[in-house]
Amino acid sequence: MRLYEANETEFNHNGLGVLSDAADAEVTEERNGAFELTIQYPSGGWLFSELKNRRIIYCPAYPGGTPQPFRVYRITKPMGGLVTVYAEHISYDLSGVMLSRFSAGSAAEAFAKLPQYAVGNNPFTFFTDKSTQAVFQLTVPASIRSKLGGSEGSLLDVYGGEYVFDGFTVKLLNERGQNRGVSIRYGKNLTDLTQEENIQSLYTGVYPYWAKEEDYFELPEKTVNAEGNFGFTRLMPLDLSSEFEEKPSAEQLRAEAQEYMKSNKIGVPKVSLTVSFFPLEQSEEYKDLALLETVYLCDTVNVAFSALGVSATAKVVKTVYDVLRKRYRSIELGDAKSNIADTIVKQEQEIQKKPSYSALEDAIKNATNWITNGGGYIVAIKDEAGNWKEIVSLDVNNLEQAKKVWRWNNGGFGFSANGYNGP
Repeated sequence: MRLYEANETEFNHNGLGVLSDAADAEVTEERNGAFELTIQYPSGGWLFSELKNRRIIYCPAYPGGTPQPFRVYRITKPMGGLVTVYAEHISYDLSGVMLSRFSAGSAAEAFAKLPQYAVGNNPFTFFTDKSTQAVFQLTVPASIRSKLGGSEGSLLDVYGGEYVFDGFTVKLLNERGQNRGVSIRYGKNLTDLTQEENIQSLYTGVYPYWAKEEDYFELPEKTVNAEGNFGFTRLMPLDLSSEFEEKPSAEQLRAEAQEYMKSNKIGVPKVSLTVSFFPLEQSEEYKDLALLETVYLCDTVNVAFSALGVSATAKVVKTVYDVLRKRYRSIELGDAKSNIADTIVKQEQEIQKKPSYSALEDAIKNATNWITNGGGYIVAIKDEAGNWKEIVSLDVNNLEQAKKVWRWNNGGFGFSANGYNGP
């Protein structure tokens, strides 16, 4: 762990010195989120007087990884002979690098244009392996970091993916991690309050039905239950009217319900679990958790719920790394979300009700009329989940060259004869 001047970009020398007498140091990184370093340093340490805001601390951030530069932004007053030094990854410097207005039709084009439209000193390079075709539009100047993610219309919002911040390189990947075959068992010796709440809130089955006008059909047995030993029953109504034009048979309705349950993981708990290693080191269950020390941020882990007879997969969404001991302090497993600040939500909040058959018919008719009676080129701008954010009608097949533009989004419906950004 070495200390450097604020303007350092090469870290192949010792800089101002090695922080060998640090009392503690940990790096916290979240999926598409925070990436920060905190150290405890003695006020009598040999480099204490050199610890200043904006200087850079260079240290590992995860097991076996390339050391990363962190810029100091806060130093506390001495307490008990120690100061706490807070530093953020060098990529946070992108908050001070502005972007001029531009648009792009794909992830690759957007990332290629970032350095072209950067205003101010920009030592960063950008890369993506994503082939997503969708329109990214920057209508007013903004910092590069603010457009990486964390806001509506950001690169992450439009294209999805997982970020890797490696020194002065920013990568947006389809998948940062991988499945390394690591499994853990949740149960008697490994429990978590939030995880218990997730288990209690899951659905254990569905009540499927079909309805059209005055006609109605349901299964003779009423419900279809998920496999597992739950000890309680929590059912969800499931409207399958849109799946069948005519009244289905019991076998058809049952099969469709089972397919829905499989696709939407009905009966499988959402995972929200933090594993802290230090208290477990001397315990019997540690041998079952030790494999977690071989995973990395965004990797996929299998979690077996033995008492329920089911298993789930989860992503590593947060790691806390002990820089001095060169190992994880804790790992957080959860369901990966697309926003910059990941949250674990209850299962019922993610289940989308299917439209009734009559509602689907109306939607089809309206869409047909809209398409057949319109002219020009239609562009649907979508978010990562595939939801339409905006519909744009153009007079030419190029967003940047179009003059006559109709826009329809949650702010309303409008027309411009002066291009996409025109009045």
